[in-house]
Amino acid sequence: MQVIKVSKRVIVKNFIVVFLCVALGWYIKSKLTPQGAMPGAGAMAVPHVIVEQTKLEDVSPQKQYIATIEPIKSVNLVPQVSGYIERVLFQEGSIVSQGDILFIIEQDKYLANVDLAKAALASAQANYVRAERDYNRQKALSTKQYASKSTLDTAESAYLQAKAAVAQAKANLELAQIDLMHTEIRAPISGKIGKANVTEGNLVSSNSVTLARIVQNSPIRVAFSVPDKDHFMLQKVQADKLRTRLKLPDGSIINDNATSFFINNEVNAQTATLSVYLEYDNSNNQLIVGNYVNVIISSAQEKKLVTISPAAVMQDANGAYVFTVDRTGKVTEQRVKLDGTFEGKQIVLEGLKGGEQVIVNGLQKAKDGAQVRASLVSEDSTEAK
Repeated sequence: MQVIKVSKRVIVKNFIVVFLCVALGWYIKSKLTPQGAMPGAGAMAVPHVIVEQTKLEDVSPQKQYIATIEPIKSVNLVPQVSGYIERVLFQEGSIVSQGDILFIIEQDKYLANVDLAKAALASAQANYVRAERDYNRQKALSTKQYASKSTLDTAESAYLQAKAAVAQAKANLELAQIDLMHTEIRAPISGKIGKANVTEGNLVSSNSVTLARIVQNSPIRVAFSVPDKDHFMLQKVQADKLRTRLKLPDGSIINDNATSFFINNEVNAQTATLSVYLEYDNSNNQLIVGNYVNVIISSAQEKKLVTISPAAVMQDANGAYVFTVDRTGKVTEQRVKLDGTFEGKQIVLEGLKGGEQVIVNGLQKAKDGAQVRASLVSEDSTEAK
């Protein structure tokens, strides 16, 4: 068997050819592979963090009290005369104005009573005229000694009785007219009317049933109780040194100050509390009678400072600091001076102006001067611009 000897020169040549083939293969692969498909080492090194935007808030001390909405005026509509309901002239749940006719009770009987009273008045007036003439005649005859004293007395008595009968007839006519007027039940106040408790065709009698209820909706009253120790604070409200706001059940705030304010004249001995009443303009009907709201009492002078989430704050031997992220994604360590808390947020006295983005999640990935990808805490799936 023949043994073929390979020279070193051939081995080196073959190795160079293989190396060049491998290098050419890698080059061609890098050209044909899409850029996004290749994991970039630089991109993988940039950490992702969650940030929140700092904001200025009024952090002045405040107190909250649970309050109820009450109407300043409310009326139960009750019939003053008896009869069948002929018409109901309002839409349930609507706003009615003072003087609007709401119910009509059958009027025929009361119209007839008015006519009878007018006839009785006319008869009394006729009798009065006759009695007056007779009395004047007897008085003249008595002066000339043609009539006796007793005849004059009788004529005078008849005259006075006729005069009284006229007054009585006038009063009866007024009563009949009042009864007729009460067949039209009008709104004594302006406000929101509720359900009609009695409908057409039903018989009602005087003071027997509440036909409907009207509550004044503007202005409206907010009533709440405070401990007696808060009495002096409430005096500052009266002196316009404090302001009041209302927090509605949906969380929205009414910032308009109350149009009037007063404290009850005595402390409840059982609860050691004072009743307080605020009056608000409610022309937009935001406040509903019977609803519960929170009354917020705070200083009239706003104290606006930066607030941040406590999760953003870190401590070291030199004090407190946060990491801020600018528009380019650069992280900066920012020293801050802290105060207390406000509604769960940390108050910042110095170091932040408001509007900065501070890291609240992923702090372990951040350091001063590093690059990060930041997303707002409210939309952590979207990268911040």
